[in-house]
Parts: sequence; C-alpha cells; structure tokens
Amino acid sequence: MNPNGEMVLPEVLQALADQFEDVTWLKSHGQDVASMPAELWKPFAEAAKGAGFDFCSDVTAVDWMRQRPERFEVVANLLSMEHGVRLRITTALGRKDPTVDSLTSIWPGAGFGEREAYDMFGISFEGHPDLTRILMPDDWEGHPLRKDFGVGSVPVQFKESHKV
Repeated sequence: MNPNGEMVLPEVLQALADQFEDVTWLKSHGQDVASMPAELWKPFAEAAKGAGFDFCSDVTAVDWMRQRPERFEVVANLLSMEHGVRLRITTALGRKDPTVDSLTSIWPGAGFGEREAYDMFGISFEGHPDLTRILMPDDWEGHPLRKDFGVGSVPVQFKESHKV
C-alpha cells in the first residue's frame, strides 16, 4: 500500500492487472490475490504463464456454504521463479453445477489438485484429461469436504468395556 492507501503491485502483476479490468486485486496474509469471474479463470492463467508464472504449486477449493453468495471458491497458487513473486488466483462458483476450466493444459501438475477438488468438493474442471476420483473409492457417493456432507458414525464396542 502506498501512503494514499492504494495497493501497489509488483511490475509483473501490474502488467496482468492492466490486461484484465474485471479482476479484483487484494492482499491476504501478505500475498497478492487476483479474484476473477469464472470465465476469466483460464485466460488469466494463460496470461500469468506468459508473464513468467511457470509453476502452479496447488489447486484447491473452499466451501463457503451459506457465508457467501457463491458457495464454492477455487484457488490456485502460482509462483514465478523469474520474478520471485507469488500469486494466488481465485474464482467463485455457484451451488448448482460448479464448473470451471481446467488449468492442466497450462500447468500439467495442476491436474492432481483439480482431481482432489473434484473428488472432495464435486467441482468439475472442463477440459481435464482424467477427471476421476483420486482419494475416495470409485463407488463412493458424495463429496466429503462439502459442509453439508453427512459424516455419520459407527459405534465401536471394546471387549472389556460396558455395553453401549
């Protein structure tokens, strides 16, 4: 932030900001965050790759349930070794049919995080080469990290304990 309270971006990020007017920039825990509509997810990622963000370290999701108008948020963490800059990109998705473009054509390693977000949250990644479960069995029903997923329980009876 400069003395006027305006956010100052590193040069590489300012170049991205100039290309995408519909992207909102903020600081979160000292890290630059670019939040965008879902239709800009892949075009922005392609521009970030072209600007030197050669590494996508993680793709994940957040279920905001009733706390925000859009239930899900997809998050990708990018790193530019060339510029020594980190960037978190986010997009919000609705409750029904949460789908966003896959980043695997840009960063192939993003595929594992996208599969995990699909498996755990039920978020689809359009264009993913193998969008299948990665943690849960193939016949598992539901998505365990959704906040409305019923946890359930099985009572355990130990030999020497009293009867439940």
